[in-house]
Amino acid sequence: NIYVASVSLGGRDEHTLKAFIEAENYDGPALIIAYSHCIAHGINMTTGMQNQKAAVNSGQWLLYRYNPDHVHAGEHPLTLDSPAVKMPVEQFLRMETRFKMLLQSHPDDAQRLFAAAQADADARRKLYEHLAAHTPNTATETR
Repeated sequence: NIYVASVSLGGRDEHTLKAFIEAENYDGPALIIAYSHCIAHGINMTTGMQNQKAAVNSGQWLLYRYNPDHVHAGEHPLTLDSPAVKMPVEQFLRMETRFKMLLQSHPDDAQRLFAAAQADADARRKLYEHLAAHTPNTATETR
């Protein structure tokens, strides 16, 4: 019975705005999880929005909205708003110094972890696509 959204202003600003408006209008608790770049990521902070976009485009950060009110209308409560994946997760990770350093200091471990991050992103996307396609049973899934 909680409105939940995952947003990234640099990833898709219109999605972020829509999520905040829906959360404000929701009659109940609302939680918005926002991707925020940070200097500790080892990026040029002036390009932070591009890094956020890369996180979304790689599938590392998913954009979605979960609105329990949609169940009452027989609609899907979960909307996956992420665009199709446009780049591998490794390409996004290589934008950050913290991962570049791992690649330089432990290249075999870095490649193994990059592959694991890609597998995780692929599995998470597949799960969210499945959940977004599931038609809720309004008789049992109520607020």
